[in-house]
Amino acid sequence: MTEQLRITEIFYSLQGEANTVGLPTAFVRLTGCPLRCVYCDSEYAFHGGEKMPISEILAKIKDFDARYVTVTGGEPLAQPGCLVLLKVLCNRGYQVSLETSGALPLEGVDPRVVTVLDLKTPDSGEVQRNRYENISLLKEHDQVKFVICSREDYEWSRLKLDELGLGRAADILFSPSHGQLDGTQLANWILEDNLPVRFQLQLHKYLWGDKPGH
Repeated sequence: MTEQLRITEIFYSLQGEANTVGLPTAFVRLTGCPLRCVYCDSEYAFHGGEKMPISEILAKIKDFDARYVTVTGGEPLAQPGCLVLLKVLCNRGYQVSLETSGALPLEGVDPRVVTVLDLKTPDSGEVQRNRYENISLLKEHDQVKFVICSREDYEWSRLKLDELGLGRAADILFSPSHGQLDGTQLANWILEDNLPVRFQLQLHKYLWGDKPGH
């Protein structure tokens, strides 16, 4: 396979988010992102990286003997070759997830991939980049994530649940922005409103902090 992608890192860790949280997972972090969210924890993936053929990416993943593979960034869909990588990973029998901002089209993503779409809230600084056309492309096993920074973000997210008809996704994830919103506060709001969402913390932040490669 001659297709090449610019890669920031490939590593093995526990999944820190989404509904496979805690499961050993191989991560492929692609370089580059057109967004600049205020809470971004992967700025180091905006630039640089190393061009790598898909065959080499597959070899590195195979060394981990992983069942789950997450393709992340940056914004992985900013590289057209990401679609090829996702399909090849699925063909190899991996359970594949894609972490995307949702600012780029989901057309072409292999239907076997679990898409975790991060719908940007107002306090992210990138709410205007949400590509709402992607919502209709979500499959039953896909997930929508809201990273919530404030009460205002929470109210905006709560209203979007009905406005966008997000019940088609397998899980709606509400996550407090690490260091900005207390997790207990968000949990209490969810309980008070009896929201049909999954509360989540970023497990990796509590285990390894903001250290790259985790």
